Amino acid sequence: MSGDNSSSLTPGFFILNGIPGLEATHTWISLPFCFMYIIAVVGNCGLIYLISHEEALHRPMYYFLALLSFTDVTLCTTTVPNMLCIFWFNLKEIDFNACLAQMFFVHMLTGMESGVLMLMALDRFVAICYPLRYATILTNTVIAKAGFATFLRNVTLIIPFTFLTKRLSYCQGNFIPHTYCDHMSVAKVSCGNFKVNAIYGLIVALLIGVSDICCISVSYTMILLAVMSLSSADARHKAFSTCTSHMCAIVITYVPAFFTFFTHRFGGHNIPHHIHIIVANLYLLLPPTINPIVYGVKTKQIREGIIKFLLGDKFSFTYDK
Repeated sequence: MSGDNSSSLTPGFFILNGIPGLEATHTWISLPFCFMYIIAVVGNCGLIYLISHEEALHRPMYYFLALLSFTDVTLCTTTVPNMLCIFWFNLKEIDFNACLAQMFFVHMLTGMESGVLMLMALDRFVAICYPLRYATILTNTVIAKAGFATFLRNVTLIIPFTFLTKRLSYCQGNFIPHTYCDHMSVAKVSCGNFKVNAIYGLIVALLIGVSDICCISVSYTMILLAVMSLSSADARHKAFSTCTSHMCAIVITYVPAFFTFFTHRFGGHNIPHHIHIIVANLYLLLPPTINPIVYGVKTKQIREGIIKFLLGDKFSFTYDK
């Protein structure tokens, strides 16, 4: 420990213990995590490449999808390589400042993922409720400003996490029962009063998660009303089909997030700690792994883009809104 002669004891490094209680099976646990990480990196990088190089995909919906893919692959890269080093090589030490940096990026990028899903819901709302004005409302400038505003929101709200955590005294040791530096996991290691951290974390969760979910809910309520007013069953089916991939992404992202959030704060004492840690890791890995698969299977233009990439100019796109 460094800084013993100061009023605020700051460790030089933390020890990430991985998944407590399952140390003997770390190698076996690492295999599906590694496999999921490879799929996430290949799938999301493939989507980004496809969207950037295929002119038929240069549309708002796919720009937001590329932003989601970039966020996802960055998020899992922030945690998984370090986690695999713990599982495979027993490299559990992480520098104090590196831990704070990892904590910042984990929470900023999870907030960014939520924000991009909200922007994608607004995109579907405009496409279905105002189809004739879609191209004029969602211009490239508007898309860039919306993406930057979402990024700025998350950076502004998450930066205080690092200062609130750094001010704490760590006189009880530096062992963190986790695979990565999570805000509250680090704060709970301290011997100081981390009530401010807990309150601010709850406020940020409300400002980001709840506001995004409310916006998504309102968007899909308006979409549902607009679709149900269509007279043609084929038109209703076509409108709904453009939203299925996004709705799957919402479920995949928010279900483990809600489980992690509520069990940590309300009645999670009956759930084994290793379950908390496994779900927390799946929360960061599942969306990046499954989202490219879902969009590749359910989105016609993505499927056609993959086929065209494989077959070359022999294949031509069909265009749908």
